[in-house]
Amino acid sequence: MATYHIPVMLTECIQGLDIVSSGTYVDVTFGGGGHSRAILDKIDATGRLYVFDQDKAAKDNLPNDDRVTFINANYRHLYKYLRLYSALPVDGIIADFGISSYQIDTAERGFSIRYDGRLDMRMNQDAALTAWDVVNTYSDKQLTDVLFKYGEVKNAKRLVAEIRNVIQSSGSIDTTQQLLDVISPFSKGEEMKYAAKVFQAIRIEVNDEINAIYEFLQQTTQVVKKGGRLVVMSYHSLEDRPVKNFIKFGICEGQPEKDIYGRFEHWWKAVNKKPIVADPQEVKNNPRSRSAKLRIAERL
Repeated sequence: MATYHIPVMLTECIQGLDIVSSGTYVDVTFGGGGHSRAILDKIDATGRLYVFDQDKAAKDNLPNDDRVTFINANYRHLYKYLRLYSALPVDGIIADFGISSYQIDTAERGFSIRYDGRLDMRMNQDAALTAWDVVNTYSDKQLTDVLFKYGEVKNAKRLVAEIRNVIQSSGSIDTTQQLLDVISPFSKGEEMKYAAKVFQAIRIEVNDEINAIYEFLQQTTQVVKKGGRLVVMSYHSLEDRPVKNFIKFGICEGQPEKDIYGRFEHWWKAVNKKPIVADPQEVKNNPRSRSAKLRIAERL
């Protein structure tokens, strides 16, 4: 598990769940199983844990424990599967929206700016859309919108024009290194940071990550019992903003509808008013925790 993914703010997450020993819990981003194992340590023989992961490789990290049920699906299908397993309602849910270290460090998955591999970036290897499709087949406007919306790439239009030039001259951009070669001249001295933004944008598009987060959050209100907990770890503003809004208003964006008295129905109470961040020692030991923001809410 340690080589697959180091769980971020593990202690804070488990404390945030406020675990009941006989409770039912859901880890919707199982990955290396670090958070799940810590939950199992806190529940007794009557407790239950349901874990979701759309990446089949994650199943290799499943502990040999009858209390655990593995669901090979995206967390956007939370309610459907928990209902299928007669697991409703639950005492708590944990979600870590970060990409796993295993996915980043496996070159052939195409997520990393450090290793050369085919442009893939699918978290679900059975999905049809790949990073190759986004880069090579999207229209100029589509690709520009993706880079600007999901990566805040300011010179996206010029970058896309150069991507098209390269494709027209060479036929296609097939690997992460080929894409990095095109990106590099546009980085203005911040090559790694700029490339990370481009890769992030493409990855989010390939996996439809933001829409999945919206769908997941909306379902948690139906899934978590009164007094139960929602623990969510985000890594950039596109993820954190809807989580913050959902906890405050019960919707992921915009303002809630109010009644004639100017009131709206509250479904959640923020346990921590400000997001919890990793302490300096954890950031030193695990640099990927640097951008993490942890929000905890209690179901009203």
